[in-house]
Amino acid sequence: MSGEKTILVAGTWDTKDDELSYLSEVIRGQGGQVLSMDVSVLGDPKLPTDVSKHEVAEAAGSSIQAAIDSGDENTAMQIMGAGSARLALDLWREGRIHGVIVLGGTMGTDLALDLCGALPLGVPKYVVSTVAFSPLLPPDRIPADVQMILWAGGLYGLNDICKASLSQAAGAVLGASRAVEAPAFTRPMIGMTSFGKTVLRYMVTLKPELERRGFDVAVFHATGMGGRAFESLAGDGAFAAVMDFAPQEVSNHLFGGLSAGEGRMTHAGRAGIPQMIAPGCYDLVDFVGWQGVPAPLRGRECHAHNRLLTSAMLAAEERRAVARSICEKLAGATAPVAFFLPTAGCNEWDRAGGELHDAAGLSAFCEEMRSRSPANVDVQELPCHINDVAFTDAVLARFDRWVAEGVISH
Repeated sequence: MSGEKTILVAGTWDTKDDELSYLSEVIRGQGGQVLSMDVSVLGDPKLPTDVSKHEVAEAAGSSIQAAIDSGDENTAMQIMGAGSARLALDLWREGRIHGVIVLGGTMGTDLALDLCGALPLGVPKYVVSTVAFSPLLPPDRIPADVQMILWAGGLYGLNDICKASLSQAAGAVLGASRAVEAPAFTRPMIGMTSFGKTVLRYMVTLKPELERRGFDVAVFHATGMGGRAFESLAGDGAFAAVMDFAPQEVSNHLFGGLSAGEGRMTHAGRAGIPQMIAPGCYDLVDFVGWQGVPAPLRGRECHAHNRLLTSAMLAAEERRAVARSICEKLAGATAPVAFFLPTAGCNEWDRAGGELHDAAGLSAFCEEMRSRSPANVDVQELPCHINDVAFTDAVLARFDRWVAEGVISH
């Protein structure tokens, strides 16, 4: 079929030739094309692959012999991970592949995260893994739009059970490559962080107003993976400006909650992207509700948002620590930073009389922000709540000023 999509099928073809060949057969049987990549070290596939293990190792600035001579499987696989990531990105840039599927156990999954992480948002990425959805997989290594399926019953050899997983994944990646509408960035993009409307509401006003001004708006759910995706895109320069109004993942990282990684709130600054910041939900630490309260957070006032997620309140001194961390992160920014400080509360439960309101804690945070804010950060205090109209009015006024001054490119 002319113009059909080509899927990169990667894995250790020396030990999983049958499984990888089956994946390839299903893709071809559905009218797709396959480009095969071998990331083995010790053995060889039954038939040559389109990209050999030697090419993969050389792309990492090494060789298969060096990987073998290391005497360490972890070192060897990191060589292959780096090489496969570079080659996959090259193949995509050249228009030779339209999606990727990687198969493996822990070793193959470790490599798969490197390979998929090298490809931009919108390129279909599927990982068939014996440890899919496992706590072994750190959020900061999982690409923003990767899809995973458990390789059930597939550790060694083909069978009817594992074929169900393999065939689904093969069909899914081919279907995704046909259907995907990759980001076109025809309008400048604003990256915004938030939570649902029960706790933060500014996006309801800001999104249509920004769109009316000719901008596109992507709102990221700041629950670990959402912040990770936000930071990844900011680092790639995808945004004309960011409105990071829900930096709770900074608090989460400090106190053992749902972290988006150490680099949260740093990528936009490094990339020279103008930043508007507000402390939405800074006072809470989110954790996995069904696992119980983590030891460091026990004895605190908590709010069960649903059966998945619970929030614990931070004490005054801990809020000061959050303010210091935010200031340290923003100090490295290479473009203008505006920090909006709503002094009447930073989430819907944090209002006078609200179930999670702590006036002394809020005051401590505000005081620390005033005293610790670096010279490159313009702090604008607002005598309102973050969900009040006065907050969005102030944000839009600053936004319009920055557009007029050329700080934000239109």
